[in-house]
Amino acid sequence: MEEIIKDIRLRLRKAMNGVVSASMRQKGIEYKLNFGVAIPEIKTIAADYTPDAELAKWLWAQDVREHKILATLLYPHEAFTEEEAERWVEEIRYQEIAEQFCANLVQFLSFALSLAERWIEDERENTQVSGFLLYARLYTQGNTSLSSEKLLTEAKRVMDKGISRPQRAALLALKRYGRLGTTEAKQALDSIKDYQNAESKEKQEFYNDLKFEFEYINNNV
Repeated sequence: MEEIIKDIRLRLRKAMNGVVSASMRQKGIEYKLNFGVAIPEIKTIAADYTPDAELAKWLWAQDVREHKILATLLYPHEAFTEEEAERWVEEIRYQEIAEQFCANLVQFLSFALSLAERWIEDERENTQVSGFLLYARLYTQGNTSLSSEKLLTEAKRVMDKGISRPQRAALLALKRYGRLGTTEAKQALDSIKDYQNAESKEKQEFYNDLKFEFEYINNNV
């Protein structure tokens, strides 16, 4: 494993983008080390290695942006446990990692549905964000086994609080739910129908954004 780690580090240094790394730091995204490597390049690097749980655990434990993303790509899906999922989600500090965690690993787990339904009720911001992102991923797959009632309730509760990272993730989940069909689109839009004429411009924007999403899809089917 030591040789693989050395090889990964070498490839990341060669692909390093200092401008991107500096831009992230200016936005408050702080790691011990950030190479600024683009996601497609990270995926290309990951494709050259055999998925390995021990390697993925080591990579995740490092405070290095690219290592954490590689960990989500290199952990064998069948070996990742629910306990590990709960531990990893607690350690997420930035939305990019939450997105990669859900996209590369969690959406493929046999217990992904229970994680999504549990996480959207969690009051910890990054856990809640991960839950809504996971809902969005699963709906994109066409999965209809998720509790839509829970999504509509929790999304409304989060969106009532105003603009935040969980709110944006909740809005994305509603959009993906509405893409399942006209019935689902109506339910998603109806869940925030009181925003249509709300005094808050933010809430009106939430409603109009969702409405535009469904109108665009229907007009392009």
